[in-house]
Amino acid sequence: MKLSELKRALVNLTDIHFVLPNGEKVPAHFHVTEIGQVTKHFIDCGGVVRIEKTISFQLWQSTDYDHRLSVNKLKEIISLSENLLQIEDGVIEVEYQQETISKFGLEYKENEFHLIAKFTDCLAPDKCGIPQEKPRIKLSELNATTCCAPGQKC
Repeated sequence: MKLSELKRALVNLTDIHFVLPNGEKVPAHFHVTEIGQVTKHFIDCGGVVRIEKTISFQLWQSTDYDHRLSVNKLKEIISLSENLLQIEDGVIEVEYQQETISKFGLEYKENEFHLIAKFTDCLAPDKCGIPQEKPRIKLSELNATTCCAPGQKC
């Protein structure tokens, strides 16, 4: 989800809810403690130089159980970050404390923001010599007419 999409979603909301990949909701007393634009300048394992820019949102909760981030307050924080930091529209990455700081993608559905699990991947498999994964097939799901039956001299 891009920042512009999040801002459009906020127009129709009265409350903000974030949902973890396991379906559990981020406690309602969360804070958005940071919004920033992160630039990652790196080289992949194939020797290609890459630059990625993301908009980072950090969600945090404390023992302040009475705190509730309003839609208007989040809009103000976003506006400040755009004006003071010259943040450009881009894909949002959400940081949230679990066993360690976890990073998630973001998706909006059913009036809630869903944190989407992110995974590492090789960006240059053709250069690393990593073989493509073969599709896994359950033998029990094979169509018996396409397989050899006993006595058919396959």
